[in-house]
Formats: sequence, C-alpha cells, structure tokens
Amino acid sequence: MNRSDIYQNINNINKIVEDYSDMVLRLAYMYVKNISDAEDITQEVFIKFFNSKIEFRDKEHIKAWLITVTKNAAKDNVKSWWKRMTSIFEDNFTVTDNYFGSDVIKQVLDLPLKYRDIIYLYYYEGYSTVEIAKKLSMKEATVRTRLSRGRSLLKIELGGLV
Repeated sequence: MNRSDIYQNINNINKIVEDYSDMVLRLAYMYVKNISDAEDITQEVFIKFFNSKIEFRDKEHIKAWLITVTKNAAKDNVKSWWKRMTSIFEDNFTVTDNYFGSDVIKQVLDLPLKYRDIIYLYYYEGYSTVEIAKKLSMKEATVRTRLSRGRSLLKIELGGLV
C-alpha cells in the first residue's frame, strides 16, 4: 500500500466517523442513558466497523449496519453484570449536552424501549414505517401502533406540546 492509498483510507475513515458518529452516539445514549457509556459504545462500534470484512453496498447499508451494531452493543452494556454492579455506585448524570438537552428528547429517552426505538428511527433518523418494520423485523402495523402509542405517551408527558 503506497502513501496515497493510506491517505485515501484515512480520509474515508474520517468522513464515515463525521457522517455517522452523532447518530451512533444518540442511539447508544437512548439505551444506556449515560454519556460516558454512550461514548464508549460509539468508539466500540466504529472499531468493529473498521475491522469488519463486510463489503457495504451503499451509505444506507452502512447506516443500517451501524444502527444494528449500536443497538446490540448498547443492549449488551445494559445487561452486563459489571454495569449493574457499578451503576449502584455511580453519581447520577445530569444531561447538559446539547444533543440531549431538550425536554422532548428527555421524554423520548424515558419512553419504554419498544416505543423509544421507533420514535427515534422515525423522527430523528427519518425512516418511514415500512423501513422501520424491515430494520426491526416486525410488521408495519405494529410499527404504526407503537409510533402512535409513543406519541400519545409523549403528549401526556409534555402536556400536549407535541
């Protein structure tokens, strides 16, 4: 590999991280509700991405892969024994980061997981209900129902502001 190939690879890596790191961080935070853990998960996801041997077809394939790996890594983090034991001793984290500062996103993060995923993918990532159904391996009617119920919960929590 010559020098220009190395520089080209570095530029590609920087572009991918720049394009998708916010999405990965927000999604990880939705699960772990701790910015430090979300940043760790984000780093792990990109390491897995750059070490993977997968031939990605297009940007949408990259995005779908990153979402799936992020969700799995975040779920593993939440389930881990060490995480449960150490969380007892951690200080409560107050959200101050501009990604998570609004009342709406705080309420979205407090939704039950089955609604949170769908609300996130629909409103924050711009997926249609058909696309969400495919990504989450569920019926489109289920996605629409959960989207509606998630909205209703948000309206109640936000006093009709949504």
